[in-house]
Amino acid sequence: MTGSEVSPSFRLAYVPGVTPAKWVRIWNERQPDVPLTLHTVAAAEAPDVLRAGDADAGFVRLPIDRTDLSAIPLYTETTVVVAPKDHVVAAVDEVSVDDLADEVVFHPLDETLEWEKRPGLPAYERPATTEDAVELVAAGVGLLVVPQSLARLYHRKDLTYRPVTGAPESRVALSWPEAETTDLVEDFIGIVRGRTVNSSRGRAQNPPKGKGAGTDKDVARAKAAQAAKAKRKPGAPSGKPKGKGGRPAGSGAAKRGKPRRRS
Repeated sequence: MTGSEVSPSFRLAYVPGVTPAKWVRIWNERQPDVPLTLHTVAAAEAPDVLRAGDADAGFVRLPIDRTDLSAIPLYTETTVVVAPKDHVVAAVDEVSVDDLADEVVFHPLDETLEWEKRPGLPAYERPATTEDAVELVAAGVGLLVVPQSLARLYHRKDLTYRPVTGAPESRVALSWPEAETTDLVEDFIGIVRGRTVNSSRGRAQNPPKGKGAGTDKDVARAKAAQAAKAKRKPGAPSGKPKGKGGRPAGSGAAKRGKPRRRS
């Protein structure tokens, strides 16, 4: 069990650019008694954070060292080039890696893309972070190639970005310590994979009641009504007891109560 036995909790790490809001919302709906706390970690540090037990699970960027870690790839991002709005890049729909050959391209120390050969002309010095590199791009001294989510995260009004063909792509995965696949981790895996609350591997004990609650009772009532209907004789009135000959009870007595007149 994650956290203390008295008050369980779930700690989720995520790297910059990943937006876990939709999964957190579903968790809060299904696990209202288990608070989820978020921790932003640098992409390079995420695997060590998980191994150290400082988070129960985390969104990471592949590839990572999978030693002692499990990982489920989730999606692949588009790679884009970030440039000033008045740069020639802004006039086209996309560029290729070869189009960047004569441009200064920054490769920050926390770069998340793995290049066989880095594109463009090298900068005089590598920026420490992607955010620092974005500031340099805004100053008009170079370009930056990053996953699209990072371009959005550090977006500025004076910058734009375009897709880059021929560039490596960044894959996002959910990872957790291999030896610590707890029930809460399984629950979160189910949420990320889109399992419903009533799926065979779901564990939520008190699923929220929505439209259609009470269906079992309705079915039981319908079955009881069908059984009662099956016991009735064809053509018999449904609301009155029957007498002889299928006539309503008491009808003959009413006729015998009147004497006949003699002719």
